[in-house]
Amino acid sequence: MLIQWYPGHMHKASKEVKEILPQVDLIIEVLDARIPFSSQNPMIARLRGDKPYIKVLSKSDLADPDMTHIWQTYLEQEQGVKTLAVTSKTPEKIRQLSDLCHKMLPEKVESGKQITALIMGIPNVGKSTLINIVAGRMIAKTGNEPAITKMQQRIDLGNGIILFDMPGLLWGNIENRNSGYRLATTGAIRDTAIDHDDIAYFAADFLLRHYPDLLKARFQLDTLPEKEEDLVKIIGTQRGCLRSGGRVEMDKAAKILLAEYRAGTLGRITLETPEMMEQELVELEVIRAEKAAKKLARKKKPQGG
Repeated sequence: MLIQWYPGHMHKASKEVKEILPQVDLIIEVLDARIPFSSQNPMIARLRGDKPYIKVLSKSDLADPDMTHIWQTYLEQEQGVKTLAVTSKTPEKIRQLSDLCHKMLPEKVESGKQITALIMGIPNVGKSTLINIVAGRMIAKTGNEPAITKMQQRIDLGNGIILFDMPGLLWGNIENRNSGYRLATTGAIRDTAIDHDDIAYFAADFLLRHYPDLLKARFQLDTLPEKEEDLVKIIGTQRGCLRSGGRVEMDKAAKILLAEYRAGTLGRITLETPEMMEQELVELEVIRAEKAAKKLARKKKPQGG
């Protein structure tokens, strides 16, 4: 599955990001702690230059705490950025973001000049909630679904920091197939744009391999099936998702699995590791090279008979 969910306001916002970046002092990107790689925007890495960069890992209460620590270490050491793991349940930690901005640009603070920061993130990552907590007042509209913020906002936090808040951004072509699945699993892509069965099978396969004990505990199973489809069937049978003849309504069962993952009911689960990311990037380069070779071959192919 290659996900292509790209509402019009996101296309407009991506153009605005390119225009604003030269004007800002600092970049804040809000990532989903469950998918720190898949939720980062590749455009920023290309356009950032040497600007100070903070990666905020939101929803850390839903992510595997050991993996969050591993990701923070990786991002800081390998990518040279600052990180902050937060959750809306600990607003005092979120408020540290302002202090971190000041520490990263001491010359601005000493001269009394305002810090201009660009804040961005994928849809439904909790960016608006974070802004409201940092600002100490209701500024950004919030909601538990993607694509709430529709246009750019300029926000004066009142502490020497001006925020340019961009709408939740996904990129037009999510090349990494696994990243598309992970974004859909966490709810960053509207459910109307996905096949629930397909996404649930992806999630079930990952959970069977990496978090079997959490599955056993949640669904009271002594043993687990080998196939992801069988796991979804078991869940459907337990929750009464049955048609006449005892057949499981797989779509309903799939929605239950995804809903329980997104709510954290299954436990604290991270869907990717730095090692997985590096391997997938290598595989992606191979795919790009193959596409480029095919494109070149088509151009060289003589036209007509």
